[in-house]
Amino acid sequence: MAAALSRALKLPGKKGSELGEYDPLTQADSEDESEEDDLVLNYPRNGLGRDSCLGAGSSQLRGGRSGRLVGAEDEAQEDEEEELDEWRERLPSKSRQDRDDMKGTQYWSHRDPGRDRPGEDRGGPGPMGGAGLGVHSTDAEEKRMRVKHAVRSAFFLVPLVCAAMLVLLCAFLIPCQKGTLGKRPQWERALGDAGGVTPPALALWDTDGDSVEDVILGVTEWSNDTHPMQGNKIYSAVALSAVSGQVLWRKVMRETVMYIQCGLQFSTQPSPVVLLISKSILMLVNNTSGETLRTVQLKNIESQAVLLPDLQGDSVPDLLIATLPADDAASDLFLTLISGLTGAKLGHPVPFNLTGQGKLIGPLLHETQQGAYYILFGLGNVEAISLCDIYIRATGELPITPALRKKDPGWEGLKKTNSSSFIHIYRGSERVEFLLPLVAGFGNNHNSLDTGSNLNSTRSDWVLVYGSSKLSVLRQKDIRKEWTFNSAPIHSQPAPGHFNDDAILDLFIQHSANGIMKAQIVDGANGHLLWSAEFVCPRPVLEPSAISTSTGQSAFLFWASDPIKAQKNITKTTVAPGVAAAEPLIRKLFLLHPAHPKILLELSSTTDAAVTSAVSYQEHQRDASYVTVSSRPTPYSEPGARIVKSMSLKAAVAKGQIVRLEESNKPPGGAVKPGAYEVNKFFRGLSFKRQVRKTHVGDM
Repeated sequence: MAAALSRALKLPGKKGSELGEYDPLTQADSEDESEEDDLVLNYPRNGLGRDSCLGAGSSQLRGGRSGRLVGAEDEAQEDEEEELDEWRERLPSKSRQDRDDMKGTQYWSHRDPGRDRPGEDRGGPGPMGGAGLGVHSTDAEEKRMRVKHAVRSAFFLVPLVCAAMLVLLCAFLIPCQKGTLGKRPQWERALGDAGGVTPPALALWDTDGDSVEDVILGVTEWSNDTHPMQGNKIYSAVALSAVSGQVLWRKVMRETVMYIQCGLQFSTQPSPVVLLISKSILMLVNNTSGETLRTVQLKNIESQAVLLPDLQGDSVPDLLIATLPADDAASDLFLTLISGLTGAKLGHPVPFNLTGQGKLIGPLLHETQQGAYYILFGLGNVEAISLCDIYIRATGELPITPALRKKDPGWEGLKKTNSSSFIHIYRGSERVEFLLPLVAGFGNNHNSLDTGSNLNSTRSDWVLVYGSSKLSVLRQKDIRKEWTFNSAPIHSQPAPGHFNDDAILDLFIQHSANGIMKAQIVDGANGHLLWSAEFVCPRPVLEPSAISTSTGQSAFLFWASDPIKAQKNITKTTVAPGVAAAEPLIRKLFLLHPAHPKILLELSSTTDAAVTSAVSYQEHQRDASYVTVSSRPTPYSEPGARIVKSMSLKAAVAKGQIVRLEESNKPPGGAVKPGAYEVNKFFRGLSFKRQVRKTHVGDM
């Protein structure tokens, strides 16, 4: 019927097999149903026809509607084709189906590009042969969207992966500051009897090969089967690991170990050896195991060993040591030469009649600007004698090495008479208390026997303390005083360090009276006072230390109690020595840096009495360990314990407390004092390094 009506109206009634057009009447007849079916079956409206998307089986799915078009008479096809052109001319614009097809294409392209697949995804191209245009356009759109999604994913994932890799790399390569401080060596160990306030022998040397200086200490302890009052003691030298404090080796001695010196090199030994000195024995032991290598029997040893140049031509440095005679003659002092190769005495001991009184000074080796060697020593006074003369008097022969026969005309001219063998370095009515080379770090490493550490010590000027309260610098070229500084009695050896920026070593000194301890820093160039502070403290028994820092200046370490601030006007007589004895005195370790002279950093506090200390450097960590040996009292009648403690300075500085030497209020017209944040930032950025041994500017 539809075909007859179409012929009567002369309208095309069937979709052309080649052109892909639809019968408008058929389309209008089933418009409502087809739109519902299109929504349900998701037919694409792209102008290719419904049957083209489904192929041969589409008529069954559509409920027979398209079957009517297919079932029309064959003769009607020719009439429809003839009238097709006429129908197109009558239409002023696109048919409704075309508009609907365009809307459908836009809808599906925005909703899901993958749904407009080529004909093979929907059953292949239909019999009308019109699938080519839709297939190409849909395929290109799909590829374009895939490329777009891939680019977006790449732009997101690539930076994310790079950031993750960077975070992991930094986590492995850059250690955490807190974790690093936690791994720094911090330990404490009790060893033997306290032994009063007498400083025990102490030395630093790497014994286990981990590139960190270990602690070698003289120890006195009671045997297990005796009571302390019975007097049975065991004397030994003990090597402790600098990292853990564990005992590396122990060497039992018959007498108290007075001196421990390290760094003596033998051609027959792969590593330097350790020298243990007691009252009558000089023992050389293996640095790693503590095994005895050689023993030298002497009597009444009074000094540590002095490293000498090679006297015998065997390429091994020799030694010199001071002894007293067997009959204890107070006026005689003997200088004994010892072969570094065999340990045997070279000749016989050389006696010297010393008329002075006081503590033994030296002996010290000095090399003049002319390359001549002299030995400095004395009792209350300081004398010098040529090393060549000592060798001739000990052996009756000239030294084999021509350099040792040399004498300095300038020094020889200082003799009072031609017959005298002594050169007077200092001779006066006031006794000499201290004489030490003016080199950085000497106070902490003066017991080392390696050639490098002794090189500058033998060519410098000297720090001279005499009359208990006078401090001077002696010029080595003419034995004249550079300057003199008067103070109260000085009770500990001065510590050379750099306080100002003139590249000349300054001197840190301590003295006390009436329960007040005063710390001062004296300018090494002219003897002027650079810094001073007072503390509530009894007489100090431990010398200060100067440590080189990353700023080029030195940090000074010293023990004291609470500082006395100038604004409080505390009278010095209010703190009597006997009053403080009722309560345990709290001693504090302070650090002073020239960048903040009005601020101290309190590193630790204890009731123990520190009797000796040393500084060990860790070059790779740019850190230093402060080693102290203290006497810890006990509440019972038994002797107290001796405590060895090692503390990382960088870790201690990070936890240190700020102590201001003046009131925090800003003085009228004065400069603004640095805040806590600024001070903490400076000290936490501080690092430590080994002292650069520089001689006095007068030598250059």
